[in-house]
Amino acid sequence: MKNRVTGLGGLFFKTENPDTIKQWYKEHLGLPVDQYGCTFWWKDKEGNDCSTQWSPFKEDTQYFNPSKKQFMMNFRVENLVELLEVLKEEGVTVVGEIEEYDYGKFGWILDPEGNKIELWEPIDKAFL
Repeated sequence: MKNRVTGLGGLFFKTENPDTIKQWYKEHLGLPVDQYGCTFWWKDKEGNDCSTQWSPFKEDTQYFNPSKKQFMMNFRVENLVELLEVLKEEGVTVVGEIEEYDYGKFGWILDPEGNKIELWEPIDKAFL
């Protein structure tokens, strides 16, 4: 598999009060926050619209499980189904089942330190 990861899809972190922290980032760093955090728009090398998400989560979120870590990364990938098969063959722990939405497919793995990694095969135009 040539291109496994094509970019950073997002950075997610736990916080006591997501709304307060979003307002702080809006006020002091100028992030255009919404209910999910902040979406950064950019162009890939072919000129396609792409996005990267910054999202604070409530500290008691179950979304990061089974990881107990405070952060979770999301990586953009080209072919999620194929990549997860390759990763399974390599002995990587796959968590849960693939989920599909209007904006792409998602799968999850654990790294050797127990960090949950979200893999996203995006459909960026769904956000436009």
